[in-house]
Amino acid sequence: MSTRPFLLPALSAVAALAAGCDVETSRTVRLERTSQDGAGKGVLKVVDALQCPQTQGALTRKGSATAGGTVCSYVGPRGTEVSLHLVALDGGSPAAALKAFEERLSGDLPQAVAGLEQAAAEAERDVARAEAQAGEAAARAEAAASSGERASVRAPGMAIDAAGDDATVRLPGLHIETRGDQASVRIGGFHIDADDGSGSVDIQGGEDGDNVSIRARNDSAEIRASAAGEATRASWILTDNRPSAEGWRLVGYEARGPVGGPIVVATVRSRDRERGRAFEDAKDLVTLNVGE
Repeated sequence: MSTRPFLLPALSAVAALAAGCDVETSRTVRLERTSQDGAGKGVLKVVDALQCPQTQGALTRKGSATAGGTVCSYVGPRGTEVSLHLVALDGGSPAAALKAFEERLSGDLPQAVAGLEQAAAEAERDVARAEAQAGEAAARAEAAASSGERASVRAPGMAIDAAGDDATVRLPGLHIETRGDQASVRIGGFHIDADDGSGSVDIQGGEDGDNVSIRARNDSAEIRASAAGEATRASWILTDNRPSAEGWRLVGYEARGPVGGPIVVATVRSRDRERGRAFEDAKDLVTLNVGE
């Protein structure tokens, strides 16, 4: 079976991420490369208490700030829930603080978590199989070459070799290898692995020290981005086409903060799988408090 249905949306996602644009893949996962390496951005502020306006875009605040001005709650269209948190690190790492948010939010989409964990387990099991397939592919390619079945094209800056279901394409900044129903793509700073058999796509990479990671399997996707530098600039989104028992289809956060903290984290729960305005409004709340 061809890996084309996986490669096309993956390559589209990477192209948009590299260009700083939005893209909606054929899996209806909306991606945005937030180039947050700090270039051209101001110094993030140290915050003692949250600023919580009554409204922010389509969001409306529920009550007043709680926990000494460290938590504000908002509601949005279709029951979207946004919470703004001021998190003191107290010597801990931003990664540990954000991991706790991820664990709590992931509990709202158990099917997505289970699917992505299964894909990761299958990927580990496939390592040995891939190594064996690589050896078999090399033997087939050698046999094809000796019988004249191997196709090879050479031009300045380009090399293409194909034998049966296996192919290798090398272009400036682009390297693609396919082996049966598996494919590996390197484009710019990104590395894409697609497996048609397990229905999964993994994208890793970034530019200028930024990090972007995208995992997708059937109905679910997980997207995370983090910036270079010591300050915290990070986002994470988990989506599922299948609504949870409470109707949630998307959870995630936007987090920023200076070195040493505190960090400001806006969490989002939505019944709409598309990020929509609510996520942008949540980001605007973070910007209002700590800056870009």
